[in-house]
Amino acid sequence: MSYTAPPQTLKFSGLLFDMDGTIIDSTAAVVKHWHTVGKEIGTDPEVILQTSHGRRSIDMLKLLCPEKANWEYVRHMEGLLPKLYGGDAVEIPGARALLDDLIAAGAPWAIVTSGTVPLVTGWLDVLKLPHPTVLVTAESVENGKPDPTCYNLGRTKLGLEGVAGDVLVLEDSPAGIKAGKAAGCKVLGLVTSHTAEQVVAAGPDWVVRDLSSVRMVQCNGSSVMLQISDALVS
Repeated sequence: MSYTAPPQTLKFSGLLFDMDGTIIDSTAAVVKHWHTVGKEIGTDPEVILQTSHGRRSIDMLKLLCPEKANWEYVRHMEGLLPKLYGGDAVEIPGARALLDDLIAAGAPWAIVTSGTVPLVTGWLDVLKLPHPTVLVTAESVENGKPDPTCYNLGRTKLGLEGVAGDVLVLEDSPAGIKAGKAAGCKVLGLVTSHTAEQVVAAGPDWVVRDLSSVRMVQCNGSSVMLQISDALVS
């Protein structure tokens, strides 16, 4: 496999971004966070970390510590992450430039994440990244990724209910990629948190290293034209 596909120009009605691993990389902070939480709930943090990426904390806690699986606890513990470990998160290459271009052009985009509102807004503030007009978080849905409800909701909030195949989901985790595909969207997989093999196995339409391979070419009222370069060729 190699990242050598020639540039492709593609048209979409809107873009739905995952947050962690797609716009930011907070892996170092999340590792510290789950070590703290693991000690608190009496669970080996390494066990949590093996399956937690791309999944909601509340869903993990339902399995590991049901008495803590409530929104008050989850919002509190996730809200602490950007405050305690703000220096441990970085932007995914290309994310800021792409978001800035989309915003300047008035393109329809949203963040659809397994994180809670305090976590997402905290990281965006710490890294001085733009807040979306449309935000779908862990609290927004009954079931988290890989269930497609979150991406269906994001599409609805952008007013794009009937055009699933024209909407692009940008994701890094297998759970998120599967959620985007199950919602009927096109999916761009990023190899930022998992191996290329794991990303490919989840079934995205394209695979790139990060968002430096994605550039907005043009935007009019009803569509966004993107160029995807250096995609993975298997």
